[in-house]
Amino acid sequence: MLSPAQFTNLLDALNTAQSADAAFRQIDVFRQLLAGPGIFSINLNVTTRDDPRNEIQLKRLFSSISGTFPVEGRKRKLRTVWTETLFLRGQVFLAEGTEALERTFDDYALMRPLGLAAAVNVPLMQANRCYATFNVFGMRPLWQPEEVVGLRLLALAAARWVEPAPALDYAFAPEVQPLTTRAA
Repeated sequence: MLSPAQFTNLLDALNTAQSADAAFRQIDVFRQLLAGPGIFSINLNVTTRDDPRNEIQLKRLFSSISGTFPVEGRKRKLRTVWTETLFLRGQVFLAEGTEALERTFDDYALMRPLGLAAAVNVPLMQANRCYATFNVFGMRPLWQPEEVVGLRLLALAAARWVEPAPALDYAFAPEVQPLTTRAA
């Protein structure tokens, strides 16, 4: 866990950041101190009422490895345990172990060569809507509770630099499948 002094240093640094990209890079330094090697991204929810129900449209706003996962890259997410946890329930999603990553992320083939073994996805919320996700992928198969808390705090620090998409509108059909993956 980062010390209170380290969190204070981060918050002070964010106050002087000249852009969202600079702020996210500062956050990534602290993410690495907290969670070790891995990658960090922020995906903006750009779903509109014209998109099909039970689908989420995402646009990558930041990527710590933009060569593999480019900024402005887009992806469509269908209704899954992941989308229900983040976008329907507004809860943190944890995937621990490569099998969990493979079950959860349809682009895991890109992650496998990077040695990624666990994920923490934090919903950024406004008016009970998830307008973005703060995503950390680590190389260890399990997260410690204090790491998850620290990553959630980093997500809160990042949220002020993420503007919701102006036409954000999404809906899920009423049926809900039971969760089988751990939510924190």
